[in-house]
Amino acid sequence: MTPKNDASSGRGWRFALLPAIAGIVFTVGVALAMTTTDQASFCGSCHSMAEAALTHKRSVHAELACNECHAPHNLVAKIPFKTKEGTRDILATVTSSIPDLIHPGEETKEVTQANCQRCHGSTTSTVVMQSKKFCTDCHRHVPHTPKIPVAKRSAADA
Repeated sequence: MTPKNDASSGRGWRFALLPAIAGIVFTVGVALAMTTTDQASFCGSCHSMAEAALTHKRSVHAELACNECHAPHNLVAKIPFKTKEGTRDILATVTSSIPDLIHPGEETKEVTQANCQRCHGSTTSTVVMQSKKFCTDCHRHVPHTPKIPVAKRSAADA
């Protein structure tokens, strides 16, 4: 039997070091990208979302990131949802097919509803929602208020 020399027994950690560093860099990069792309400054940088970012900035929810309301809270659900919605927004911008008014789809309304209830659960626990399905059916302008005069807005509010 040949005893292992000290040089070969110490090499194992070197093979694990590069993947570990790459994993850390990748994780930090994804976390920074997710945080950056959640913010109103990022969302509002596209023409299609400029109006929403402006009204959000003047709302009671201004301190919240866009995706506090508009994306699932659970990271596993958030990534594919955000990818799908972001791709749709990019396509609309690139093809110049941005509607005058952006109306959320059913899935987005459900995500927003879950987030309303997550933050305002103690308030909404006593509300009977039989006449309307979503909080935004009654609270349409939270946080995208139409308080900006029509002459100052880029699109009419419905």
